[in-house]
Amino acid sequence: MEEGNSAGSGGSDSSTSGSGGAQQRELERMAEVLVTGEQLRLRLHEEKVIKDRRHHLKTYPNCFVAKELIDWLIEHKEASDRETAIKLMQKLADRGIIHHVCDEHKEFKDVKLFYRFRKDDGTFPLDNEVKAFVRGQRLYEKLMSPENTLLQPREEEGVKYERTFMASEFLDWLVQEGEATTRKEAEQLCHRLMEHSIIQHVSNKHPFVDSNLLYQFRMNFRRRRRLMELLNEKSPSSQETHDSPFCLRKQSHDNRKSTSFMSVSPSKEVKIVSAMRRSSMSSCGGSSYFSGSPPASGSPPVLCNPKSVLKRPVTSEELLTPGAPYARKTFTIVGDAVGWGFVVRGSKPCHIQAVDPSGPAAAAGMKVCQFVVSVNGLNVLHVDYRTVSNLILTGPRTIVMEVMEELEC
Repeated sequence: MEEGNSAGSGGSDSSTSGSGGAQQRELERMAEVLVTGEQLRLRLHEEKVIKDRRHHLKTYPNCFVAKELIDWLIEHKEASDRETAIKLMQKLADRGIIHHVCDEHKEFKDVKLFYRFRKDDGTFPLDNEVKAFVRGQRLYEKLMSPENTLLQPREEEGVKYERTFMASEFLDWLVQEGEATTRKEAEQLCHRLMEHSIIQHVSNKHPFVDSNLLYQFRMNFRRRRRLMELLNEKSPSSQETHDSPFCLRKQSHDNRKSTSFMSVSPSKEVKIVSAMRRSSMSSCGGSSYFSGSPPASGSPPVLCNPKSVLKRPVTSEELLTPGAPYARKTFTIVGDAVGWGFVVRGSKPCHIQAVDPSGPAAAAGMKVCQFVVSVNGLNVLHVDYRTVSNLILTGPRTIVMEVMEELEC
């Protein structure tokens, strides 16, 4: 569910029980697999794992070699071993997301066979469920654009929910955007989205009604999925709380081999924070924790130092002053299965509060006390950490960050 849903999850209707509940869970599961598969497809294209290949004088466009992909999954920590990697890819094959280029092998095999994402050859089956999912995802992306203000925190029956839309305003927007020609058609679209578990009433108490009632998208299409989530048969709504993807890195469940991370600071003062909701970012004095997935329910808390690592406040003007003792550096950081591994804090300019020594950011050369100048080419010297957070979370898995570092530091 989207942020804030857990605050009012007590209500439910008849569709969440019995066979209706099982159908809803299956729709949620299907949606998660589709999103995970699409995120993997885009990554493989970006890293040239998917490309045109030749065999026996014939060219097979946009395909990958099974054996090479398994190597890639292990190298990028998406799978712990080859057996697990095969299981993950078989999940995608079973859902019709990938297939053997000649459809001669239904099983995904650890050999030099060509496979392809059906979306890359136009053979992906568009049944009613998939059509509703694709439509919902497109609407979600449009609503999440920076210029759109339809999704807002709102209250209903004394409970505050994040990223909600009012039914009547949403219908107006659908017609305005050309997603529906009439208000009646827009309302029918919303009924289909609700039927396929794309949207819901904030507390599950009402069907879709043209009114001032509040609704939300049930899932965050932009959350970066770990491929390993495909092996978790639990309902996505039970594991995806939309609690912050800002947890730096989760603690090990084995206290004897704890890999928890404490931000670097001259002070020994350490605060334990829940980091179980995006709204809890303020608990860390305005820090954002960059990880690929939210901590599961019951995970240990994340350690964070609430005190800034900066020796003194620094302004954007000071950084830009000619001859100022700062050097510019540019990092290309590729997120792994856990995330990027750094903490950003502050405002105008933001700075790096902490870096996980075992994470991608540290490997790229990022250090504490550096000031964030740009993210993926966009200047962020005059914005706060929330804007920087949004740019990173809604951008590609590979981020390019320019920073400024004090020469004496």
